[in-house]
Amino acid sequence: MAPVHSPHTAHPDPRPPGRRSGAAGAFRWSVLLNSVLSGLQLVIGIRFGSLALIGDAVHNLGDVAGLLLGWGAERLTARPASPRFTYGLGRSTQLAALANGVLILMAAAVLVVEGLQRLLEPVEVVIGPVVWAAAAGIVVNLFSARLFGDDHAHDLNRRAAVVHLLTDAAVSAAVMVSALLVGLTDWSVLDALTAIAVGLTVAWSGWALLRDALRVALDGVPAGIELAAVSQSLLEIPGVRRVHHVHIWGMSTSRNALTAHLVRQTGEIDDTALIRQAQARLADLGIVHSTLQLESWGNPEDP
Repeated sequence: MAPVHSPHTAHPDPRPPGRRSGAAGAFRWSVLLNSVLSGLQLVIGIRFGSLALIGDAVHNLGDVAGLLLGWGAERLTARPASPRFTYGLGRSTQLAALANGVLILMAAAVLVVEGLQRLLEPVEVVIGPVVWAAAAGIVVNLFSARLFGDDHAHDLNRRAAVVHLLTDAAVSAAVMVSALLVGLTDWSVLDALTAIAVGLTVAWSGWALLRDALRVALDGVPAGIELAAVSQSLLEIPGVRRVHHVHIWGMSTSRNALTAHLVRQTGEIDDTALIRQAQARLADLGIVHSTLQLESWGNPEDP
């Protein structure tokens, strides 16, 4: 019997319009607030001698660039599919997440190198303005991250933005504590040590993000989805005897796709009902776009 294919249907973005527009607003306000914050921290860091605060400002500038990339990717993803780009432009979010990871690692390298140089040539740090600028960084970044709400949990592009923001909030907290300790002990070298520690922390988070982005860009199984669990769920459908040629990849950072062959016992379940059950199970596992090929049990061509 010839294989039967399920309808190859593109599923719309499951998020309601309000959530999508809310994300655009989060990107917009985060870019604006972080641009102002970066300028403020650069001026104060240079004027009052805090390398840690300058590093925080540099990382904030990386945030701004990353957020702009993410925002642009969100807009491209919203465009419908076309005869040339039949899956739409969802991959742009993956490219943005990849670029964000690179930016984080670059900012971390700058912090570590400058911190090592400052250890050799300590500079006096004026405490008061540095503390206030660092405190502003904590508030701005936590507020910006909160603007995204819970909408980033299953979207690598938005998660990249939130990682940027939360990391910078932690950086600002470290800078503030360091400045207070310098004021209490008069050890200016603490500022350089804090810059190095911040750089290493930022590098760790950047590497994790870059690793996830590379996996998605190379059509790896998206994070949060287990290939074995997907196959087992399909096997539990009445009439399905075997599942093979299973491929799962990300169409964007928030939409996942699957192709698979289902070997079923004819007569136990209607093909249309089987496909509907399979697509419902896949949707519950985070896969919104699926193409299923049905094959008869005992087909000699079945590998």
